[in-house]
Formats: sequence, structure tokens, C-alpha cells
Amino acid sequence: MTARRGRGRSRYGRYSGGDPLAPPVDLGEALAEIGEDVMAGTSPQRAMQEFLRRGGRDQRGLDSLAAQVAQRRQQLLAEHRLDGTLQEVRELLDQAVLAERKQLARDLDDEARFSEMRLGNLPASTAAAVTELGDYPWRSSEARETFEQIKDLLGREALDQRFAGMKQALEGATEEDRGRVSQMMADLNALLEKRRLGEDTPEDFAEFMDKHGDSIPGEPQDLDELLDELARRAAAGRRMLASMTPEQRAELAELSQQAFGSPELAQALDRLDDNLQALRPGEDWDGSESFEGDQGLGLGDGTGVLQDLAELDALAEQLSQQYSGARMEDVDLDALARQLGDEAVVDARTLAELERALRESGYLNRTADGALRLSPAAIRQLGKALLRDIAERMSGRTGGRDVRRAGAAGELDGSTRPWEFGDTEPWNVTATVGNAVRRVVAEGGDPRSGVRLSVDDVEVDQTEARTQAAVALLVDTSFSMAMEGRWVPMKRTALALHQLVTSRFRGDDLQLIAFGRHARTTRIEDLTSLEALYEQGTNLHHALLLAHRFFRRHPTAQPVLLIVTDGEPTAHLDRVGEAEFAYPPHRVTLALTVRALDDVHRLGAQTTIFRLGDDPGLAHLIDQLARRVEGRVVAPDLDDLGAAVVGSYLGSRDPGWDQARGFWPF
Repeated sequence: MTARRGRGRSRYGRYSGGDPLAPPVDLGEALAEIGEDVMAGTSPQRAMQEFLRRGGRDQRGLDSLAAQVAQRRQQLLAEHRLDGTLQEVRELLDQAVLAERKQLARDLDDEARFSEMRLGNLPASTAAAVTELGDYPWRSSEARETFEQIKDLLGREALDQRFAGMKQALEGATEEDRGRVSQMMADLNALLEKRRLGEDTPEDFAEFMDKHGDSIPGEPQDLDELLDELARRAAAGRRMLASMTPEQRAELAELSQQAFGSPELAQALDRLDDNLQALRPGEDWDGSESFEGDQGLGLGDGTGVLQDLAELDALAEQLSQQYSGARMEDVDLDALARQLGDEAVVDARTLAELERALRESGYLNRTADGALRLSPAAIRQLGKALLRDIAERMSGRTGGRDVRRAGAAGELDGSTRPWEFGDTEPWNVTATVGNAVRRVVAEGGDPRSGVRLSVDDVEVDQTEARTQAAVALLVDTSFSMAMEGRWVPMKRTALALHQLVTSRFRGDDLQLIAFGRHARTTRIEDLTSLEALYEQGTNLHHALLLAHRFFRRHPTAQPVLLIVTDGEPTAHLDRVGEAEFAYPPHRVTLALTVRALDDVHRLGAQTTIFRLGDDPGLAHLIDQLARRVEGRVVAPDLDDLGAAVVGSYLGSRDPGWDQARGFWPF
């Protein structure tokens, strides 16, 4: 429970800070899905919105909450109708007439017979009948009291339509109570009319609340807060009337003149509505709804339902997050609790915390033009996740274990560090077992009864690299890659290789080269966010020229050339640097591509070409190119592309890597 201070006293309400014992939000799943969408061409901002919309494995998303809002709205319309007050007045009228008829049957005078005729000729309209009986001399005290209940009911309903809870508060009200209500209405209208003229002061509001605060729901702190609440309810009442049939509206208008036995209340309420509409014209004063249910609603309850419908519409808009500058913080959690319950609030609050954590974690950066993009930290996290997935695939594919050969990556330097995928160093048994023992003790176990190793326990000996590699990864970004569903696997592969090189083989240098109609070097963050473009041309010639220049800048490193493509070379650079496109491939394009590949081979590059697709012509050409430079051709499934590329790179770094089987042997 939280305390709030207002007007000199403390108020207490429901605790709204969330579950203090709840675990922090897990960004791993969110980042993985957002990264997947980004690599498919979705903007990071849109990808984050889509994740919040879908939710996670154990987390409801905005779509689920919005569907619940829509279901709640439909339920209200399907359950209710708006003639509850008319129905209740009709029942009271029938009771009064029946009691009076019983009394008249016992009376034998001529006046009784005349009264019977009068009751027998009452109008069919409930409102007209009530008006007709306004001056009727009731003989039955029971009938008179019942008829007076109609006037009392109409007054309480009319007030409840503007002030929630007034129907119950005024039940059994005395003339003195009604007098106080009349005075409150007069003072309120006077205050609002001063506001319309711009002449009100805070002291005016304080004086009004001191005098009538017990009759005003919600304990408003200033006149604007009072205006907002009254206008919302008055507008809902206006929409309720608009949702009725013309006959029902006419009946209520006539009945309202009988409220508390005089037309003054109706006039004061009309004056109040005029003031509120003038001061809050932005409210929905003209809308309507279609009710189809069997449960009749009175004026007060019906107005409350119309307020609920408006609140549900506002929640639907907030949950859609489709407007400019939308944030999860916009969702009204109090309204959500009223309409859907506390469980929905927990889901919405978790989504809001997740959105805030994503923005504040550094995983999303805002560019100069205000757009969001994945940060280097996010790229690293995605790369780690992809490497873990690749490790599982490479181990599960053969049934073997992903192990390392001692000393393969360099000489021991005496230090240790946690094992990560891609490590070629031997395990440090002492540190590994020590980690396992400490973990078991921390978990409350007894290491004397044995310990079971976890991957997180493993420490490897740090080594000094003996060799350096210059790795050029050439990825095809022509439109066919996106059209055939190869866009995301290509990006995942580049990201996994980038993570492996930058984290485990820091002495190596990786160059990413994207080639479509032209080729260009690119950063990993630019490649992951690259959108598919309709671009004809597979300019492997240009890409090989860039790879050759990269290898020449690293003369002491071992060149490693990795090419991922799904098409034959169909473009080349002419003498002035312009791209020439031809399909089928022109002999000049093929000749220049072969020449550029030969130049790279003369630098000693180890070449692997990853062929995507089953086109026989492509397969024949790729095989010829690979044989020419003593390279390899791999035709992996899309799901295995990352494992194939990473495996080829590791094979170039470690002679103990079994490239055919995809793991290090024992």
C-alpha cells in the first residue's frame, strides 16, 4: 500500500510498484527475436514493437491484452440494454396503480368510480402516465408511497448519471438532503461559469470543496481535475442517451421533469451539461453504441458502462502502440486493472519494464536522425547466441563432442579464462573442478558426495597465438538471396563468424564484403540491418578485387577466403569502375572473375565456396572455380550454413579440426 498526500491529509491506495520479489526481465529472448527481425529487414524500432506485440514464451504480449480488451468491450455490449430506468419506473407505476385499484374497489362512492375510469384510461406511454398522475389524489397510502418512489428514483438516477454513487447515497433522502443537493448544483454551476469567464481562483475551488466535498466523488485536487471527471461522465451520459431509441429518449426527457417532484433539478443538470461541454469540448459528446443484451441498466449504471467502453477504447489505442511517439509507459495501468484485473497489469508492467530495459541497456542506439539501431553490445550478444546454436548443431550433427586439441591454438601463457565456443585451448582441470565445487557449495550441496561439471564451470588455459589469419567473408546480397529465403541465414552466418573472430581469435582480421550489382566492404552492424533491395547482378569480380586489396594489406597473415553465394557471376567492373550486367553470364564477366580469383590464390588464400541452391549450372561453375584454386565447395542446408562457414574458418586456424565431420577428434 502506498500513501499519497492531498489537501492536508494522507490517502492510501493499492501498491502499484509491481512485484518486489519478481526477477528482473530477461533480455536474452527479446534481443534474439528482435535481432532476427532486424536481420530480416525490419527496423530495430519496428522489431522491438513487434516483440512487445507478440510477447515471449512465458510473457503475454500486447496483442493478447488488446484481444482481452476487445472481448471485454463486446461482452458489455452483448449483456446490457439501456432501458433499465424506464423498466423500473414502469414496474413502480404498475405497483402503484394496482394498490390504488384495490383501495378503490373497497370504496363505494362516485368519486371512486371516476378515479377507476381515470386509471383505466392512462396513456400507454410510461412517461405520459406518470405525468397524468402527477396531481392524482391517491386514496391508498401504499400507492402514494410507491408513486413517490418514482420521483425519488428519477432524481437519484439523474444525479447518478453525473455524479457516480449518488443513487445509493441519496436512497431514502430527506427534504433537507435534497435541499443540500440543489445548493451544491447551484454552487457548482456558479463555479463553472466563473471558469468560463476566466474569473475563478483556487480559493473558489477550496471553498466549494469545503462546503460540498462529501458529495463529490474522487477527491479532486483542483478544479481542472474535477472538470475532467465530471466532463467524462457527462459525455458518457450524453452518449448513453444517443444510444437509446428516439422513443426511449423522449420518455426519459418527459420523466426527468418529475425528478424529486419538480423540474428544477432537470434544469440544473442541463445547465451543468452546457457548462461542461463548453469547458471540455474535446470529450466525445456525440458518439453512440449498440447494446444487444437482456440486462437493463439505469441511467447511472448505463453511464458507467459507457465510461467503461470509452476507457476500453483508450486502452485499445494505448496497447496498439501505433501512434507517433508511442511508449509502453502510456498504458493506463489503473484503467487496465479496472477493466481486466491485476494479472493484465502485471503483464503490461513487465512489457513496459522490458521496453525500458531494452532502451537503457545500450542494446539499441538512436542515430542522428532519431532512428533506432542495434548497438555493438547487442551485436555481440546476438553473436554469442548464434555461436551457441552453431556449437549445438555441430555437435548434434555427428553425435560427437565439441572438444579441443591441446596446444592447437598457441603456447600456454599460465593464465586461465572461462571456456567459450571456438576455444582451441586445453581445459585447466584444477580451475574447472574448483569452479564446480564452489558452485555446488553455493547451491547448498555437499561436494564430498560428488560434483557434476557444468559448461559454465569449464576454464581453459590461455595461450599466445602462433599464427594470424586475414579472413575475407564475401556474402551475396543480390535480390535472389532475399527472394529465396537466404537473407537471414546469410546475416546470421556473418554475425556468428564476426563474433568468433573478435572474441576468440582477436589476432585475426575479418573483412566483410557484400556484393550485389556492386561490392562494398561493410561493418557487421550495417550488414545486420541491411534491407533487401531489388538489385540485379552478382558482382563476384568486384568482391574479389576488394578481398585481394584486403589480403595485400596483411602480408604476414594467412589469407582465408570464404564466399557465400546463390548465383553465377553476372556482373563485373569495367575499366572506369562501372558495373556491367549480363544474363546469362557474359564471357568477359567470367574471365575477369576467374582472373581476380587467380590473383587471390597467388597470395596463398585458402578458399571455400558455400553454394546455396541446387541449380546444376551454378554447381558446375562453382566446382570449376574451386578446383582451379585448390579450394573446397560446400553446399549446406540453410540451417547449417553458419556451422559450415564457422567450421571452415576453424579448419583454417587449426590443423586438428576435422572439416569433413565438423568437430575436433579426441
